[in-house]
Amino acid sequence: MNVAKESSALYVPEPAQIIDKEAMTEEETWYHLRLESERSLDHDPGQFVGVSVFGVGEAPISVTSPPSMKDGFELCIRHVGNVTDILRGLDIGDWVGIRGPFGRGFDLEPAKGKDILFVAGGLGLVPLRSVIKTALENRSDFRRVILFYGTRSPDTLLYEDEIAQWDADPDVEFHLTVDMTDDTWKHNVGVVTTLFPRVDFDPKDTVAYICGPDIMFRFVVQQTTRLGIPDENTFLSLERRMKCGVGKCGHCQEGSVYVCREGPCFSYAEVKAF
Repeated sequence: MNVAKESSALYVPEPAQIIDKEAMTEEETWYHLRLESERSLDHDPGQFVGVSVFGVGEAPISVTSPPSMKDGFELCIRHVGNVTDILRGLDIGDWVGIRGPFGRGFDLEPAKGKDILFVAGGLGLVPLRSVIKTALENRSDFRRVILFYGTRSPDTLLYEDEIAQWDADPDVEFHLTVDMTDDTWKHNVGVVTTLFPRVDFDPKDTVAYICGPDIMFRFVVQQTTRLGIPDENTFLSLERRMKCGVGKCGHCQEGSVYVCREGPCFSYAEVKAF
């Protein structure tokens, strides 16, 4: 796995140009970037980068594109602070700084030959999208691919074109839900855990990958535990706790664990030991 190592390069941002961008919702924007060196980002699914606006600051952002993407990489950024608000105003052709990738990503090896369950809540689809696309690129390595995605309302859905593709793909068991709806909504209404009764699981042969708000983790893990999916086969991304990426600032520290270095992706067995 592509865990970041100590080197001076980890502290110095490399310029990256915005190749394309698109507003996905009122809060989130998708970006296609390319490093000035034109090298591949060389990341693992679930890793993150530090994105800097020169003279303003830096924000940790999960990479949403799969490692197979060679023409740059993709980010989806929620605009919730000084750096991310300024990023919203940048145009195609503008430059930002990139450090990383950092941390430990999702490992698909434990899922080979088994069923995969992806559970995404809200912005949690962003880091999971990288591993979902990687799994679908290697579809023959797995049995069933089951995808649960829940968000607040229809107007907060991310990657709507890909959602339509997953929904139409016979090789993906896709289930979609929103907390609040309108008269046009045709899918489930309720939190993401209300999707679990819709699917039969073979718990001994299922590996789960989960990302979403902190409150979602507790209730989703209750469901995977109730079903009998082993703790060591349940993987979580704690990607929202990042800052420096190199274990120096302590912002992400959980006990003796620096999440930015040893995570952000952990098995639930590891999380229970924090």
